[in-house]
Amino acid sequence: MITVYSVVKDEVIRSAVATGFTDYEYALAKLFPLIDKFDEQRKVQRKKFYERLKDDILRGCIMPPITLAFVHKELSNELDKNEIQSFIENNISEGYILDGMQRLNTLQDASSDPNFNSSGLLSVNVIIAERYDLLLYRMITLNNGQKPMTARHQIEMLTKGVLDVDNLDIVVVSEKDTEVSKPQGAFKKGDIAAAYTAFLTNSVNNENSRIIESKLDEILVGKVMDSDLTNLDVSFSDILELVATFSKDNASRDWLRLGNNLIGFSVGAKRGFSFLKLISKDHFRALTETFDEAFSALNVSKINVGKFRRELSMHFFSNLDRYQDADSDELTQVFFEKTMVD
Repeated sequence: MITVYSVVKDEVIRSAVATGFTDYEYALAKLFPLIDKFDEQRKVQRKKFYERLKDDILRGCIMPPITLAFVHKELSNELDKNEIQSFIENNISEGYILDGMQRLNTLQDASSDPNFNSSGLLSVNVIIAERYDLLLYRMITLNNGQKPMTARHQIEMLTKGVLDVDNLDIVVVSEKDTEVSKPQGAFKKGDIAAAYTAFLTNSVNNENSRIIESKLDEILVGKVMDSDLTNLDVSFSDILELVATFSKDNASRDWLRLGNNLIGFSVGAKRGFSFLKLISKDHFRALTETFDEAFSALNVSKINVGKFRRELSMHFFSNLDRYQDADSDELTQVFFEKTMVD
């Protein structure tokens, strides 16, 4: 088991953070399997370094703590160490390894050596967050600078690993899935991940082929750190629930399935959430029809269509209090002003 000896509150990510320890036997039995919850794992890098770590483990070193995480809204405010310890013990299979995948891999490798001591101690930090978005914020701050797991990879991995789209009334498929068949009306997992990136960074423009990947990743991390993520009461899961609700109308579903629309909507809905959660799927369809009619007035040969579709849909849904009763002519005037170039 994991013995917890202290619990404090992280006011930034609004989470309970416990400090404790376990032994190698428990870590291999209960923590090591958790790294397989993600579809894509970091491949072991710096082989020489991890070979040295393996040797050090066999000689009795104490590794840096593993960071284990859970999502539980009520327990995120719990500071009683006995309650936290009981929760961890009863829900260990629901945890996620936020930091320490390579160390657990190395520990597993070392365990096959005859000199391995299964009673060796391992420090563990445990984060219990109220929602996934805050876990990702912490994941990025923990792993920023490590290679080759870029911030983009972390977002994609967390999207695949912990965002529960199975319980939503929408079909989400990976690129690999579409090689066999193309389910009608399905959302692409890559588009969901791109929308999540936009939600986290509070920006609809996170791709730029003119900038090298390492610099782009640095910019992306900066956007996440500068966003209002830790002060939000709206989660990306809330946004996906809106998507599922509106997608019960086929026309609305097809509008949201367009990647650029979904990205703009995901950012705009953060601000317009209180209005959006009250409207019907038919009302939403009417809003998108007005949007598309106004957008069709733009000269597509003179603009970057994808960029402006993302930006204008974000602006539209961010300001529904102003545009909910606007007709297409009024909205066209707004788009005219937003797309003017000096």
